[in-house]
Amino acid sequence: DDYAWLRAKESPAVLEYLTAENTYTAAMMADTESLQKNLYDEILSHIKEDDVSVPYRDGGWIYLSRTEKGLQYPRFCRRAVDANESEEQIILDVNHLAEDQPFMSVGGSGVSPDGNLLAYTTDNTGFRQYTLSIKNLSTGEVLLDKAHRVGSLAWASDSKTLFYTTEDEQTKRQNQLWRQELGSEAPSVLVFEEPDERFNLGVGKTRDRKYLLLEAGSHTTSETWFLPADGAAGEFKLIAPRVDDEEYSVDHRNGHFYIRTNKDAERFRLIRTPVYACDRETWSDLLPEHPEAPLDDFDLFQEFLVASYRERGLPIIRVYQVGEDGALVIPNDIRFPDPAYNAYGEINRDFSATTFRYAYQSLVHPASVYEYDMLAHKSTLLKQQEVPGGFDATAYASERLWFKASDGTDVPISLVYRRDKFHKDGMSPLYVYGYGSYGYPLPLSFGAARLSLLDRGIVIAYAHVRGGGELGDPWHDAGKMMLKRNTFTDFIGAVEFLVEQKYGDRNRVAIEGGSAGGLLMGAVTNMRPELFRAVLSHVPFVDVMNTMLDASLPLTVAEYEEWGNPNEEDAFRYMLSYSPYDNLREGDYPAMLVKTSLNDSQVMYWEPAKYVARLRTLKKNDRPLLLHINMDAGHGGASGRYDYLKEVAFDYAFLLRELEVETTN
Repeated sequence: DDYAWLRAKESPAVLEYLTAENTYTAAMMADTESLQKNLYDEILSHIKEDDVSVPYRDGGWIYLSRTEKGLQYPRFCRRAVDANESEEQIILDVNHLAEDQPFMSVGGSGVSPDGNLLAYTTDNTGFRQYTLSIKNLSTGEVLLDKAHRVGSLAWASDSKTLFYTTEDEQTKRQNQLWRQELGSEAPSVLVFEEPDERFNLGVGKTRDRKYLLLEAGSHTTSETWFLPADGAAGEFKLIAPRVDDEEYSVDHRNGHFYIRTNKDAERFRLIRTPVYACDRETWSDLLPEHPEAPLDDFDLFQEFLVASYRERGLPIIRVYQVGEDGALVIPNDIRFPDPAYNAYGEINRDFSATTFRYAYQSLVHPASVYEYDMLAHKSTLLKQQEVPGGFDATAYASERLWFKASDGTDVPISLVYRRDKFHKDGMSPLYVYGYGSYGYPLPLSFGAARLSLLDRGIVIAYAHVRGGGELGDPWHDAGKMMLKRNTFTDFIGAVEFLVEQKYGDRNRVAIEGGSAGGLLMGAVTNMRPELFRAVLSHVPFVDVMNTMLDASLPLTVAEYEEWGNPNEEDAFRYMLSYSPYDNLREGDYPAMLVKTSLNDSQVMYWEPAKYVARLRTLKKNDRPLLLHINMDAGHGGASGRYDYLKEVAFDYAFLLRELEVETTN
């Protein structure tokens, strides 16, 4: 590996090299500086800078967050249920935490049951190593540095015992559960340690707050332990031991655990079992597996259960009454009008609630929060995201299309365009986004920033390729391990279909993906470089072989369940056949902007840096090949909202220039 030297993060030569790459990219983008500024101002004009979230009740308090013009981060606030807005209290000001910090992210947080203490975690580098702090909400006193590398956290019922998980520093997996009694001089107690490097720990609580739950999960397998929340000094008990390739998630109601599981149900089912006799032998079906609609999730209340399904890749919400015997009766569906959209449960803290909050948005309709009356079967809009600057949803249209992949599989595509700018004549610039890994469905959300592309006539498409989760676990399984190449051929097929159907100009196609989606970008660019005019690749996982052969790197062993174990010959040869770094060849390539962050903990900065360095020795045409490194961030890029918008404007300027889109309007 001629570029292995780039792994030496602390080396002055490496830092000098990365700085030089940034200088080169800035010079190559200098002709777009005014466009970047115009795009930034334009995007900002569509964002309500002074805004407030929908308040929600938790115990005796109303919680909300506020953003203020000119401030990068939100303020988290609360007031007593019977208080007015003037009595609102700021419980956490992220702007204050970010003072003199180039990066700031709040991870987990939780208020103690008595409402007096706030536990929260912060990361000031982007490396996703979070430090735990405890704030007394009555005095404002903050106890700093209670623990390091903290992931999840949960309070016991006594409001003084806090459970939290921590990560192994080398592998960056959450592998230990700790118990800390606040006010005690005693150190935290190690409660549980997970030895299997495939598994991460997470601690939480049932919605009725009666039980603490500890979940150990890999990409394909899980198990859960429970402890009464009012018995913090006790021992966690196992619900059902792990079985390879079986997953389950748990909530509690009236002495029974309700469990979503894929045991004997590839698309998941819902079962019920008594708390203290809860091994698999006692499980009884409540909602059997639906052959065409995977069960994504469920929300459990005292008198109701809300099940989230996917029909043909799109979510529906189904509300059931829970009978006295625990049976689910009288289902009512919440359905949605757009052809491509996203919908999911919002914050619902009250176990005894008769209303259910859910979020809805689509490619043309801004994010909204609704409240569904589970007795009256009626939804009420609580808030819709305001889009300043003259936005009119009717000016835009979205479509849901299906095409046949090379092996005959039907694959969905979602797309959006501005009505008066689009003519189905094969002349429009086309921008296609893809991911296709980890069973993660592409969220079809509204994006105010995206208006800057749509208003210039770009057609934007989302390819729901295999490896994602749009059609349940079978869709994921068909695009991972020894079937991973389906992800790439599906994406190529999606682009070819859109061009053939005259949704886009075959000479002006841009594509984008990030992280595992960056692997997708690298693979399809190697396979069909002539198909794309421009490629935007964020924090791309492109050095598959060197990373997956190095078990000392964070996350590698756990990733064997997604990509395969290259220490096995068949897996090695298959992974080598598509690894973007290893399959670069001499020839012409599209224009490329590759972006990474120095402190990325998931895809190390050296992967994209090495990829670009090698490609420069092989690329024969003169289209730009740019590498941009954020020296103060991690996997998600800039943490401040204004800084993030500047990054978006930079990306859009690159795309508009390379697609030769008129930028004066």
